[in-house]
Parts: sequence; C-alpha cells; structure tokens
Amino acid sequence: MRVKDIIFSFTGLIGSVITTSLGGWTAGMTTLIIFMAIDYLSGLIVAGVFKASPKSETGALESRVGFKGLCRKGMALLVVLVAHRLDLMTGSNYIRDAVIIGFSVNELLSIIENAGLMGLPLPKQIVNAVDILKSKVE
Repeated sequence: MRVKDIIFSFTGLIGSVITTSLGGWTAGMTTLIIFMAIDYLSGLIVAGVFKASPKSETGALESRVGFKGLCRKGMALLVVLVAHRLDLMTGSNYIRDAVIIGFSVNELLSIIENAGLMGLPLPKQIVNAVDILKSKVE
C-alpha cells in the first residue's frame, strides 16, 4: 500500500469516529461547521486587514486571541457531543439539534458583527433580526 493511501485511510477513519461521536453528519452540523469557519476567517480579516478587532488591545492579529477562538469552537463541538450523549441516554433526539441551533445562531451573530466591523453596510432587516436574536439569546 502506498503512503498516500494509508494517510487517506487513517484520515477517513478519524473523521468517521468524530462524526459518529457527534451524532452523525446532518444539515445542522454542516451549517454549524460552515458558520464556524466563516466566523473564524472573517475574524482574521477584521484583525489582519482592518485592524478593528475588539478582542485585542491594538485591534490587530494576535495569535493568543486566535487560539482562544479555536479553543471556544472546539469546546462548542464538545458540547454538541455531550448533547448527543444526553439524547442517547434519554431516548430523545432534540437536545443535540437545539444545541446546534443555539451555537449556529451565536456564530451567525458573530459573522454579522464582523461584517459590520469591516464597514459593510448591513440591510436594516438583518440588523433588526440580529437585535431580535440577541434579545432572545439573553
């Protein structure tokens, strides 16, 4: 077997174990992962290009801040794992979905905040929807 085949097989195995642990790959998980990636990348752009990040003293990129963001996203995925295990334990199938929706809304709010920090004019409907979501989350 070639080394490339071994690496691909090992990567597929690890991916399968992670996906199964999180309760399967659903549209909700896909949405959450996409939102997490967009939020992280837009945060990098806000800090690296616009130097307007509220998370660092200078507004510029800081590796510590970026690492903390990745740790938060990793912890969110661990909470999804816990919610899936609670679903299995209780025989339900909604705790995981509720957690995924909650984290997706949080990521969406952060994406919109980043767009605003970049100076992107946001439609009034989106700003109103964000205000409603923020009030419901709080």
